[in-house]
Amino acid sequence: MSSVNGGVPSDVDFLEREPTAAEAYLPPPLPPPWKPYNRRRSLAIAVALFVMTLMTSLATGAQFAAAFAQNETFSGDELFRFYVAIFTAPRLLLPGVPFALTLLGILLTHELGHWFACRKYGIVASYPYFIPAPTIIGTLGAFIRIRSPIRDRRALFDVGLSGPVVGFMLAVPALAIGLLKAKIIPGVQTGSQLIFGDPLIQQVLERMIVPGVHENNILLHPIGRAAWVGLFATALNLLPAGQLDGGHILYSVASKRHRYVTLGVALAMVPLYIFFKWQGWLLWSVLLLFLGFRHPPLIDRWHPLDRKRLIWAGVALLIFVLCFMAAPVLQQD
Repeated sequence: MSSVNGGVPSDVDFLEREPTAAEAYLPPPLPPPWKPYNRRRSLAIAVALFVMTLMTSLATGAQFAAAFAQNETFSGDELFRFYVAIFTAPRLLLPGVPFALTLLGILLTHELGHWFACRKYGIVASYPYFIPAPTIIGTLGAFIRIRSPIRDRRALFDVGLSGPVVGFMLAVPALAIGLLKAKIIPGVQTGSQLIFGDPLIQQVLERMIVPGVHENNILLHPIGRAAWVGLFATALNLLPAGQLDGGHILYSVASKRHRYVTLGVALAMVPLYIFFKWQGWLLWSVLLLFLGFRHPPLIDRWHPLDRKRLIWAGVALLIFVLCFMAAPVLQQD
């Protein structure tokens, strides 16, 4: 996920309308100066957050591994007790290594995709910042902060697209490994307290790797569950709204429709919550409404995307469809 904090001043009104015939031949205006930041401080913060996220991911991964070893699904009931236990017995974290390294590898690859795209276009960006969280997925993801203006649609598109594509390319083989290592246990998910949704790409891989086996009978290996989290994060990032990766792609393709589509996505999450019961949709709806619909303008937004990038926009939509889950996690009584 990338967060755009740069941009030209809001009083540069000509960026919000079509250029006149004379303006169309003028070179793009130079970007305004931005406040420099301390790279060493940014790196120190990034490393500290990564270490903290590694710990929370190891803790969650160890719980997934324990449940897998006992032929059970992960419930999350013992997670906070486990955090207390690891202070006296850190070795309890070791079984969580496969889950944690897989998950952090996918998220780091995603953010480095953004970061290297920024470097390519001379865009000032922070190092990847991870968000530690003692939750059933071990983290709330990661992001980079873009600290300078983005020049044109092509740069914005490449920055927005690069993260989800490379993250998806790593998550899919990891999910395949998780399915190869999965256990087939009749009814293992039927009485589970937590029900994890199956994205379309997982359903496709299940038919290829474990054909004829119902999804309720598959106990996914922790590596596969980490890949599931990576795919879930990819779907959320590709929502065509705000300053999410999908919002950047949308703005680069059709900037005039960005606000309306963002509002539509935020409102559509309410019926998603009503019909599919995942409370996270309400949170995301509020976040999108709170953060607003305005996207930082580009220095030069007049030059359209080329055909190649429009095709890649279709690829991004396909990845979103393959990763999306209407009900990611449901809790049963």
